[in-house]
Amino acid sequence: MNDFWKFSSIPCIEESTFNKILERFYNFGISGLVRENIQNSLDGKIKDSNEPVVVTIKTGTIDKTQIPGLDEIKKRINCLQGQNSYTKETIEHMKNKMDKETINYISFEDSNTKGLSGALNGQSGNTKDTWGIYAYNKGVHTEEEDESVEKSRGGSHGIGKIASNAASDLYMMYFANCDEKGNKHLGGTVQLIEHKYKDNHYRSTGYFTDVKEISRNKTKFMPFENKFNEVFAKDTRGLKIIIPFLRTQFNKEKDIIKSVCDSFFIAILQNRLKVIINEEIIDKDTIEKYIKNDKYYDQNVEDVKKEFTPLYFDTYVNEEPRSIKIKDVKNEYDFNLYFKYDTSIPTGRAGIIRTIGMKIEDKKVKNNVKKPFNAILIPSTIKEDAFLKSLENESHTELSSEHIKDQKIQKNATRFINNISNEMGKVIEDAIKQNNPTDGKMDTKDLIYEVETKFKKDLAKSMPTVKLSEGDKNKTIVKIPTDVPKKPKKEKGNYGKPKKPAKPRKPAVKVVKPKDGNENRETTRYNANPEIVERVVVANNEYVNFDFSSADNFKKSNTCHISIVVVDGMGNECPNEFDMEKNYESAKDMSTGKKLKIEDNLIKDIKIKSGNAQIQLKLKENYNRALKFVYYVEV
Repeated sequence: MNDFWKFSSIPCIEESTFNKILERFYNFGISGLVRENIQNSLDGKIKDSNEPVVVTIKTGTIDKTQIPGLDEIKKRINCLQGQNSYTKETIEHMKNKMDKETINYISFEDSNTKGLSGALNGQSGNTKDTWGIYAYNKGVHTEEEDESVEKSRGGSHGIGKIASNAASDLYMMYFANCDEKGNKHLGGTVQLIEHKYKDNHYRSTGYFTDVKEISRNKTKFMPFENKFNEVFAKDTRGLKIIIPFLRTQFNKEKDIIKSVCDSFFIAILQNRLKVIINEEIIDKDTIEKYIKNDKYYDQNVEDVKKEFTPLYFDTYVNEEPRSIKIKDVKNEYDFNLYFKYDTSIPTGRAGIIRTIGMKIEDKKVKNNVKKPFNAILIPSTIKEDAFLKSLENESHTELSSEHIKDQKIQKNATRFINNISNEMGKVIEDAIKQNNPTDGKMDTKDLIYEVETKFKKDLAKSMPTVKLSEGDKNKTIVKIPTDVPKKPKKEKGNYGKPKKPAKPRKPAVKVVKPKDGNENRETTRYNANPEIVERVVVANNEYVNFDFSSADNFKKSNTCHISIVVVDGMGNECPNEFDMEKNYESAKDMSTGKKLKIEDNLIKDIKIKSGNAQIQLKLKENYNRALKFVYYVEV
């Protein structure tokens, strides 16, 4: 039997745990697997080609006898000895999965790509032989000779290859390559733990490779010529990744489609990328039917809080880009900003996109997470893209400074990342001002006259008057009592200051007796203290929050009704002056997202959650924004 897998021998076992990066990529799920493999394909595009990179993703099953070298790996797994509960559990899981007759797999095959070069040289150590670097080196990233191409590539850390291992129950993967001259080879890796096998100790990583003796006591790895099952075949120039023993949670076509759209919608819209997933084709002409399909994404804008791809799509397609400049400590960087302001958007995000068309993250703009906007930020030149690349974490999911060791460079990176929020905050603030102009000036002459007149009358009633005679003229003045209150005594321990009596806090709500005299009504009506009510009007929506956390009367109540009474300029209530149905198009419970019923001038059955009731009111055009209200609550 051919010896397919090679492990390097070591004198003793020093580390008995699995590579921690496996767990990290496992937690990223199918989205991490799709992102890493498609990004690698985009990086490998043939230079000067105008055709898009095509990635074909297939899921299926294969008989275990068609997986080369499987029996060797099973023997190795049976020799593994875990030293902690996690490692023991992982080994047991491998043993339970490795004896299945029919094996699930996923493959990623690209075209219009270069593939790996130098396979015939094997483990050469030459930086131009990308096969040797990809197949046999860990944590190494091949670099392009063309500096501008290298800067625009997605990969940089050299550890993304292990994402494919993490998707397998046995931590194994294969890669088939066809180079420019049509040479076809198959390689692979498996990630175990350091182990003892046949009286020798071995490293954790195994390589699917042949070995060639080049001199006495000196050998090097050489790839196998690809003559294996059709699942492992690669007959056109490019690379194909094959992952057997595909984990169940990774084997969902819907999730694969969404992962492609989420991370690469810009690359696809720019015709840089085309993806075929089994029978589904996602390209610049078809991507909209997936993003705009409620089978994959929630199409109700008001409910979008976690998956922002439909919003990004609309923003990119419908909005004109504008220039925005973001600084670090010394330099200024220019980006193209696609920005949309829409009051129906509940959660604001800015998608950070690399020039290859891959989304890095849904950026939370500091102090603007709940503002109604959506944005896309794309570098305008290679300079900006190279800087973004230096800030990516190793999984390409976030801009970060934590991985940077040099403190000066780290400080610079932190400044830039913070300034993204600062500059975006300015754009958002301007949009809010433009979309929410003031309602105009209010003529208060009559109101001031009425208040002044009433004040004079009240003052005259409360004070005795004295008439003075001066020639033929009489003057009336107010007599002020001359009793001066005594200064309060200073108390010890109060630093010489008189102690001020604490003002009693007004109750959050106050019971209101029914005017109809019906004491047996089903609900109790309360007047809400203005201090517990927060009210904000944004465009055609009004948001009201009631904080009942300090109201003992409400601790056992799950829902409430709200009524509204208009207050005039003198603070007097005007019952029956405000008709909710004539002023509000609809009402929504913010905690449940459900539409609320407006009946009998009451907003009914509002959920009280953690002591708060929150409502969103959609305003009609005739709504008077200058009105002041008193709120009544029924429970």
